[in-house]
Amino acid sequence: MNFRIGVGYDVHRLEEGLPFVLGGVSLSHSKGVVSHSDGDVLIHAICDALLGALALGDIGTHFPDTDEEFKGIDSKILLKKTINMIRFHGYDISNLDTTICLQKPKISKHIPEMIKTLSRVIDIDQHQVSVKATTTEKLGFVGDESGVSAYAVVLIEKI
Repeated sequence: MNFRIGVGYDVHRLEEGLPFVLGGVSLSHSKGVVSHSDGDVLIHAICDALLGALALGDIGTHFPDTDEEFKGIDSKILLKKTINMIRFHGYDISNLDTTICLQKPKISKHIPEMIKTLSRVIDIDQHQVSVKATTTEKLGFVGDESGVSAYAVVLIEKI
């Protein structure tokens, strides 16, 4: 197959006083992510989409939260390792489309930096990366500000 599609999803709980990293960018907010790694839900969803496109399992298979090696790890490192796996199998990214679900903080001003960071780590052009954000209109765990989630869809192509 010349083209493959992958879909990824991730969610993390938010709690007061923790760091908040999203799309490789540190956000200033009263709450942060509860996680074994740095908890970057956007990058985790991207990794799952990439791994799923080639039926290589999921992020937990390759980077388990039971392994101390990954305790507090920068998710950009996990993304780079995932990209290396994809390229080892002879594929590259055609495009990446993502959506972040978050009530607060508002992140629209951070999206250009997220796109720049992701494209740099993945080593693709910025126009190949889409990052969108939405609230859930105060519904559910995102709406009551107890969590954050992200979706990613990726199209990869045989090189």
